[in-house]
Amino acid sequence: MRSTAILTLLMASTVAAQVRTPAWRKVGSTAVDLNLASPATGAMKQVWFSDDGATLYASSRDGKVFATNDFETWRAVVNAPPAPQSFQEPAVARKPEDSVDLVSASANTYDVFALGRNLSRTNDGGRSWINLTGYRSQSVIGSRQRSVATNNLRPDEIVIANDHGVWRSMDGGASWTGLNVALPNLPVRRILGTPSGTAGVRILADGMDELELRPGNDVWEPVPGSGEEASQMERYSRMTGETITAVNSAGDTVLAGSSAGHLWYSWDGGKTFKDANLPVPELAPAPGRVERIWLDPAQPSVALAAVSGPGPHVLLTSNRGYMWNALDSPTLPNVSAYSVAGDRATGAVYVATDQGVFYGHADLEFSANLRVTWQKITAEPMPAVRATDVRLDATGTQLYIALDGYGLYRAPAPHQADGLRIVNAADSSSRAAAPGSVLSVIGMPVSSVRGADLDYPILAVLGNASQVQVPFEAVGPNVSLTLQTSAGTQRRGISVLPVSPAILTGSDGVPVLADADSGLAIDGRNPAHSSARIQIMATGLGKVRPDWPTGRPAPDVNPPVVAATVRAMLDGKPIEVTRATLAPQYVGFYVVEVKLPAVLNAGTSVLSISADGLESNRVQIVIEP
Repeated sequence: MRSTAILTLLMASTVAAQVRTPAWRKVGSTAVDLNLASPATGAMKQVWFSDDGATLYASSRDGKVFATNDFETWRAVVNAPPAPQSFQEPAVARKPEDSVDLVSASANTYDVFALGRNLSRTNDGGRSWINLTGYRSQSVIGSRQRSVATNNLRPDEIVIANDHGVWRSMDGGASWTGLNVALPNLPVRRILGTPSGTAGVRILADGMDELELRPGNDVWEPVPGSGEEASQMERYSRMTGETITAVNSAGDTVLAGSSAGHLWYSWDGGKTFKDANLPVPELAPAPGRVERIWLDPAQPSVALAAVSGPGPHVLLTSNRGYMWNALDSPTLPNVSAYSVAGDRATGAVYVATDQGVFYGHADLEFSANLRVTWQKITAEPMPAVRATDVRLDATGTQLYIALDGYGLYRAPAPHQADGLRIVNAADSSSRAAAPGSVLSVIGMPVSSVRGADLDYPILAVLGNASQVQVPFEAVGPNVSLTLQTSAGTQRRGISVLPVSPAILTGSDGVPVLADADSGLAIDGRNPAHSSARIQIMATGLGKVRPDWPTGRPAPDVNPPVVAATVRAMLDGKPIEVTRATLAPQYVGFYVVEVKLPAVLNAGTSVLSISADGLESNRVQIVIEP
């Protein structure tokens, strides 16, 4: 592993956070692994071919039309040729299922398709049927077949639209493959969680419940959901007498919103509720539906609500839900809002609307009929579609958004440019620093950092982010830093512990691991193997023997050894640590080399390290025995 590659990784996850127009990146595909013939996606309504058979068209339930010529990529179409009219339902001797739709393959053929749980075909008037999609009483392409199309130029080419996307057969239905990996029809409604430790991004999609994108993967997978929020809404609906559509809580504060546009607050953990005071009537010509409530977990007096309907659309409370004020202004379109997220420290507010995602600032701790200047942050080349959710990750550095049909995107949060923040360089967390570790200072470039009469060397500066090393001589538990920045002198406090281990990860949660023999990175494309030696890049392992000067790269030969006791765990079981040293040619980073057991299960495993008993973040490693 080369130092330039690590610096690039670090700066990409911090420097880019300062760009006012976010650099959006797609998170996963729009496909889901449902153990069908191929990955699936959301429900589709109809499919048809162009007259020359070169283009396939597909329409979604909400009327969007997409086209493909190569059966790998899709494009949105505004003026698509109309789908061919259905032929009169043919008469058949019998149906293969109780409830099916019968469709003639063309006006001049005896072939008839039956659309039901499966796709069936007859060429003898329904006296006999061939099930083209069933296997062991299950459909290999998913349930409820809604539309079928055949290619006039290639009679054996059949395409199906169903509740799980678009499917194609080139051999008359003997085998099927999905056309869903790039089809923009994943109906994401909620972002339930952002990457943390071994957990990936979690979402809620219509018709598919909860899904997770594991680190390093591109296709979503179903996961069991808790159902806690749904049960809360049901319980609070009974208590308030209204249909509760949004809820959030922290400590004894519970806030709830209804389909009638009312907001309710509870200060006793949800035992009793009171109706909140909403904006004055002239700001709310008609009530909308409360879609989402964001609540600051550290200071639950501050909360935001997103409201669909005619308006207002973004509401703020700074007194635990007792009174709300609107943050709407002429710079925010008068369209429905579906989600909102905020950062109390900087006053940043993000709102997902029918016209994309907007970003503004307000004093979130002083709610008084505020007017906010809003900026759209999903302009071209982002898809011009409805945004259904917006969420900041736990560190507040990454912004995640859901675009209707197009799935998930993430970008460095724009508000990071508006204030100076210090995070751990390995995982962008607020965990304590340790002697010798690396910190990321984001928000503005720094020219010097000093604390407790010690200089903190600046390792790299790029844009509005800087990487600095904690001196090996630093002691805690608390250190006040003085930073010289482009905006003058800034002071920030940090926690310093003897050790504070953290495995280096990218902003997508994928850890920086390498095969010790080949030097190749270990990820989903290059899994680890039994008995292999794995190198783990980390920071925060503290002092070394012999002592090493702060700010100087570690030597290639005989790098200093970590003084703390370092251990490693794989799926909760200890594995052998062969060495733990400063990383050669690096400043502030360590390499922990481990040996994997001879017998391992294939798939993803949980990996972590510890120093003197203090555990690091947990990451996933892909293993192939």
